[in-house]
Parts: sequence; structure tokens; C-alpha cells
Amino acid sequence: MSPEPDEQLIHVDGHQFKLKRLDKVLYPEAGTTKAEVLDYYARIAPVLLPQLADRPVTRIRWPDGTDSKPFFEKNTPAYAPDWLRTVTLPTPGSSRNRETLVFPVLRQTADLIWMVNLAALELHVPQWTVGPRGAVRNPSRLVIDLDPGPPAGLAECAEAAHLIKDRLAEDGLAAVPVTSGSKGLQLYVPLDGSQSADVVNGYAKRLAESLAKSHPRLMVSNMTKALRDGKVLLDWSQNNPAKTTICPYSLRGRARPWVAAPRTWQELAAPGLSQLDSAEVLRRVETEGDLAAGLLSGTARLPV
Repeated sequence: MSPEPDEQLIHVDGHQFKLKRLDKVLYPEAGTTKAEVLDYYARIAPVLLPQLADRPVTRIRWPDGTDSKPFFEKNTPAYAPDWLRTVTLPTPGSSRNRETLVFPVLRQTADLIWMVNLAALELHVPQWTVGPRGAVRNPSRLVIDLDPGPPAGLAECAEAAHLIKDRLAEDGLAAVPVTSGSKGLQLYVPLDGSQSADVVNGYAKRLAESLAKSHPRLMVSNMTKALRDGKVLLDWSQNNPAKTTICPYSLRGRARPWVAAPRTWQELAAPGLSQLDSAEVLRRVETEGDLAAGLLSGTARLPV
């Protein structure tokens, strides 16, 4: 049976499946179609897949485009192909009272394209990985999410990021900055995986509280919204093992196809810092390589 006019049968990594509604506009403001979204993910796969490796993926899906209401998806769809790796994990406090969920783990381009074909624009992952039998490992990175409260913006996040960078350096730690593709940015510290999530979360909390105390006009570590106007929230809680963060190189479901894009510290120091879209990120990877490669081989331990 031949595919319908709005379908395309493809072969990727030895697997055959259909792509549907390729002309559907998923980013109305930019006019970006589903075909263009799939093209981005196929081309960025060589640097995105290592960031996703061995991490259960939570997706945010926009089947009707980013001007419509999205939905979160953690569980693997029942109709997923049998070649997609899954891992069953406990989900304490689940909103649907489920004790466990079956998460997908994306290993190859076929996995990625199959998932994005469901309009899964955003891919969120924890800071820990799973082993070959699904055992949860210690975190392989620490993350601080810098979230600006209006009228603060990306410039204030960059200022705060440099102060965090200097503070981390006192502990012998180096961070990789990633503009979030939304409002702010994340700072990642690659770790050697020898310390528990409690240790990592505790260090991140102390770091955020110390910096907020030292720079109260710029930063806040308390999540209370009333305290955040004009300041940058240092969200240390992303290191809680139950939480996830947007994966570097993932698209965002915003007005335009912005990306969680790894950046250089020189860029963060320059005026006019802005979020990057998918076309810009593809060009940067081609000319500059993978700026997030340092996250894949952490050797650092946190002081305790």
C-alpha cells in the first residue's frame, strides 16, 4: 500500500516508518513546518544524541503548533516501535498516582525522528543516566537554571552567569553555558558521577543561596514569585532527581524555533546576547563544532 499524499515512508538506521503531516506549520510566527523541524533534528542528531544518551526523555508535544496548548508526555506510547529502547522507572508523587512509568531512551537518529514526528518539539532529561539494565546512576552533571523575572532579561542572566562562573572556579569547577531558547540560560558542570543526587542538589542549593546573599540586587535563590521581579532566579532545584531540564540542542516550543544552544563565555560577555534559532545553531555546529562536548566526559567532584 502506498503512503497517503501527506505521508512519507522513510528508512533510517535500518528501520522503516512513516512521517505524517509534513506540511503542518508548527511555528506559525516563523512559518516553520513539521518537515523543517524534522530536518533540524536529523541534522543536529550527531551532537544531540550524545546529550540524550542513557537519559529517560520527557517530551512536550505541540501537535497543533506552538500557538496552541501543548501537553507533557513521559510514558512511552503504546504504539511505539519495538526497536525503541524503554526503561521502567519509579515515579513517586506522580500526578496520576502511577508507581512507575515506561520512559523512552533515544539512542539513534531513527528514535529521534520517530519521536519528533509526534510533534515532540521539546526534549527534557534528568541530570542522571540509567545503566544497561535500567539502574539509575548518580548525576553526571550539575545544572543551575537562570530564570529572569521581568524586566530582567538575558543580559542580566549573562551578568549573573559570570559571577557564578567565578564562584565555581574557586571550587575548581568549570561550567558550560547554554542559552535556553526561552527566556534565560543554564549553566552545566560535568561531574565524574561518583556523588549522589543529594550531594549534587545540596551543593547547588548552597551555591545559589550564597550568591543570592552576596548579590541581592541581581540574584535570588528563593522560588517565591513576589521576590523575583527584576532579578535572576538561580533555580538549583533542577538537580532534584525527580526533575528534568531542557536538553542542549533541543528545540523549544516558543513563537519561533529557538534552541537550547551551547554558547561560549566570550559570547556571554558581549553586548546584544540573544537566543538562537535552529538555522543559526546548525551553522554554528558546522563551523565551530560541538560546544557542549565537554559535558560528555566529566571528571569533577563537588566539595562537600
